[in-house]
Amino acid sequence: MSMFEPTRPRFGGGVAAGAVRIFDTTLRDGEQAPGAGLTAAEKLEVARQLVRLRVDVIEAGFPSASPGDFEAVRRIAQETRGGIAVAALARCRDGDPQRAVEAISVAERPHLHLFIATSDIHLAHKLRMTREQALDEAVRWVGWARKTLGRDAEIEFSAEDASRTEMDYLLDVYEAVTEAGASTLNIPDTVGYAIPSEFGRIVSAVHDRVGDAATISVHCHNDLGLATANTLAAVQAGARQVEVTINGLGERAGNASLEEVVMALRTRPAQFPDLAASVATDQITAASRLVSYLTGFAVQPNKAIVGANAFSHESGIHQDGVLKNPLTYEIMTPQSVGLAGSTLSIGKLSGRRGLQGKLRELGYEVEGEQLDAVYRAAIQLADTKKDVTDADLIALVEQKKADVPRSIELLGWSISSSSGGHSVGSASLVVAGEAKAGDATGNGPVNALFKAVDAAILPVLGWNPVLTEYEIKAVSGDGDAQGQVLLRARRSSDEGHNALIVTGHGLSTNIIEASLEAYLVAANKLHGAEINGIEVAFVGRRTVEEVP
Repeated sequence: MSMFEPTRPRFGGGVAAGAVRIFDTTLRDGEQAPGAGLTAAEKLEVARQLVRLRVDVIEAGFPSASPGDFEAVRRIAQETRGGIAVAALARCRDGDPQRAVEAISVAERPHLHLFIATSDIHLAHKLRMTREQALDEAVRWVGWARKTLGRDAEIEFSAEDASRTEMDYLLDVYEAVTEAGASTLNIPDTVGYAIPSEFGRIVSAVHDRVGDAATISVHCHNDLGLATANTLAAVQAGARQVEVTINGLGERAGNASLEEVVMALRTRPAQFPDLAASVATDQITAASRLVSYLTGFAVQPNKAIVGANAFSHESGIHQDGVLKNPLTYEIMTPQSVGLAGSTLSIGKLSGRRGLQGKLRELGYEVEGEQLDAVYRAAIQLADTKKDVTDADLIALVEQKKADVPRSIELLGWSISSSSGGHSVGSASLVVAGEAKAGDATGNGPVNALFKAVDAAILPVLGWNPVLTEYEIKAVSGDGDAQGQVLLRARRSSDEGHNALIVTGHGLSTNIIEASLEAYLVAANKLHGAEINGIEVAFVGRRTVEEVP
């Protein structure tokens, strides 16, 4: 069994004294962003990066949502070590807590996260419960968890939609669950309704009621663009755990962004004395790129901390100031978040060590077989195009990191097209050990080749991929740029709202090759899920109520 280990020691298996605890929910709330679904293997890859980032808690998923989510949580719990807790979410409803406990029982530091809605609008229209009934359920399941997991286990309770809950009732709930055994009280701004001054008062009131009997946590959504501001206001009011996601990914407008909250705590120490998190901030850029790549959610160029323009200066006045002293227009260094301003270039005469150094400057630690694979791809690319750009290298690394087991292999393809006419495509493949070939006519070369692949796959597997989304973009702005294809697909045998949908990526200076690569990656993911018995519907997969 492999283990994830932080690259540097932690403080006594937990957070440093006085530090704010970083609870990363990219793999749970982040994955709830429509279209952002991840396979179990992809979740594991993100979890590895979160360990390198040295977050304090990884909320790995919602085990009762699906068998696939249960399996992903269990695998992450089994392999994550080094003092990092693994959390699982559960409703205060029979079946959910038991399933969550089963998933995290193998964790070095299990962290059970229970929740129930407390606002009148949720109680009346979603749960159809009275306040008293919701309070009774909260106390019942927190008490069950404490008895089941023992005195030292981390048990967190969230009052969903806390920011719209009547204050006296909210305080009664938090006091009652603390007495029942909750060690962390989470205050979710579930619909992003609060403003910082208001949210700070809520946190202060909860802190005043329970004192030091429990850690106060906050979970802020970005519907009004205030998630980071509300989170920081909460820290100043006494919160000592913040629930955040990489790139601010999450439901609707997303969650508080890990990189924004962490760098604000670190950049403004006078405002947050002795509260900087123990996160390895030089891993932030690598985490951002990995999550963006695997989910297919691009980071906007003007995104704070991790956007392409975050450390770019175009104005002549700004350029002059930065050249004289970067502090004139930069409040943090690019290196502090894993970036560097190197001028190293990579070409066909470059060696592995030079490539490794360049990748390190771009925020990647690549060694061994992975380095060899990226090196071969980079040299092959250098033979094809004049300049291998930073963007080319980033795309190559992300593609190699996301390689999936291949039960469907492409042996060769050909295409014939003419102006104004249909395209005719042929593809030769090995499908689950059987050599197969397919021919098809389509509206264009990509469409014809996809149909040819389908013709080869269908007789063996009984299904073929069906596109739900297809996107092409240039990796860089040069004339011989690589084309990057992102697509999403489901099995033709799956219908309806809960169909399994996976992403596929392809990268090549030939856009047809890139498209075929992406299509086959998706096909292999679909087949892998089928043979492993993991049936997770990633888009619209939740059949449960809204969660914090």
